[in-house]
Amino acid sequence: MRIRLASSRLEFWASVALAMVLLGAGLGWRQPLNVDEERFLGVALEMLQNGSWFIPHRAGEIYADKPPLFMWAVALCVQLTHLPKVALYLPALLAGAVSTGCLYDLGRRLWGRRVGVISALLFLTTYQTYSILQTGQIDGFLALWTMLGIYGLCRHLLLGPAWGWFYIGCAAMGLGVISKGVGFLPALMLIPYAYAVRKGWHGVVPMPGKANAWWLGLLVALAAIAIWLLPLIVIVSQGSADSLAYAQEILLKQTAGRYANAWDHREPFWYFFVQVIPKYWLPIIFMLPWLVPAWRKQLLKHDGRVLVLLGWVVLVLVFFSLSTGKRKIYVFPAVPALVLAVAPLVPWMLRRWFSRRPWGRTVFVTLTAVWLCAWFVRGFVEPRQEGINPHETMMRDVAQLTGNAQVVLVGWREGHWLFAQQPVVHFGFMDKSPLEHSVVWLRSHPQAYALVPANDMARCYDPAKARSVGDTSRAEWYLVGADADNGRCQSPPPSKVYAFEWTQQRVGGVASR
Repeated sequence: MRIRLASSRLEFWASVALAMVLLGAGLGWRQPLNVDEERFLGVALEMLQNGSWFIPHRAGEIYADKPPLFMWAVALCVQLTHLPKVALYLPALLAGAVSTGCLYDLGRRLWGRRVGVISALLFLTTYQTYSILQTGQIDGFLALWTMLGIYGLCRHLLLGPAWGWFYIGCAAMGLGVISKGVGFLPALMLIPYAYAVRKGWHGVVPMPGKANAWWLGLLVALAAIAIWLLPLIVIVSQGSADSLAYAQEILLKQTAGRYANAWDHREPFWYFFVQVIPKYWLPIIFMLPWLVPAWRKQLLKHDGRVLVLLGWVVLVLVFFSLSTGKRKIYVFPAVPALVLAVAPLVPWMLRRWFSRRPWGRTVFVTLTAVWLCAWFVRGFVEPRQEGINPHETMMRDVAQLTGNAQVVLVGWREGHWLFAQQPVVHFGFMDKSPLEHSVVWLRSHPQAYALVPANDMARCYDPAKARSVGDTSRAEWYLVGADADNGRCQSPPPSKVYAFEWTQQRVGGVASR
């Protein structure tokens, strides 16, 4: 017994270590290159600078798109490492390590040690695991809370009763909500569980007469949400109209409003099934011809474990498919449960595929090792190929060309603000007349400059007096001074002006304490 327990612990930590190695490959070489990574790192650094932890800001303007927990995590990692370009990726790396360990443990407890190892390896060989957990986006951090929610509920519903684990899962869901609104998704697991219990399926644990204990889970989740929500309510009750507008935006428009009527990333209902799953759920997708009949047999035998896991995967897919806004990253929360449903069938599939081909198992193991090694190598090769963020180079050149004078940002992207090395001014990220407002600003601040995209620049500025500073964010950018004003743009002063400057020590071109 002790030998078996020691072996399980060794396998657990080996799985976690493998996840750290594979997902951490290239850490320190990676650059925040897409708008999400630039935005979240910038918001976290601005939190450290202005101390506004419960109402995030982007270049001085309130940022109301996402709750702040992920930015808190990045800010904490910045404080610990003093390396912003490393800190951005640590939350997802932690999520990957925890998820791999949890999947090993659940697989072992539900079906045995061999299935635990397969669960961990299958998760690490799934394409979407790398596409999410090697980035500095919220969805990588959300995976931490989603996995802990799944783990806590599975320990309780399939292996329990385990009320302590159930409450841990509920707390994780609450923290998931203040990372991204969909953090509650593991709770949907209760739907197939309730059906299985009612129909008397095996593999699930009935717990009648425990209504108060179940409702306590909701209170635990709400308590976790209150870590952010209660201070926000206090701030809003004592604060300005801007803080009230922030609360309305983040609690209503960016959650229910965005789900029901998205204004960006609009895709048809079948988007995930046609354009995402066939690519990002490799290699599992190749197994479906064998998995589907096997799952059908397990369900006909009333295996509640399979019903709960697959039922939850289906509910997650339906939930996101019903929303008008869709991105490929949205369905990643379903991957861990799918892995747990697939893993116990892998030994059966291997026997079926290779029973008459002894060399087949060797080929399979070799291909798996090559696949993992390829992802490890890619972690180092890809950052080298991508190079330095072009916004960083551009803003360094802008600072040199202007002598660190104030720069007005027009039609800007997060990288312009994140890598700014001088004071910047803008009129709101969603300002509808930024070009006209920049002209008004330069007329009253002739020592300042404006950074404007080439598109439509000639409407207000003389192109002959503009200087090209690079091509980023699908636009060519020009630096203009007050002397480039062609006099054709007349506009009232902007209703809002945001002035911002990084004041802390810079690390690799990015501000940090």
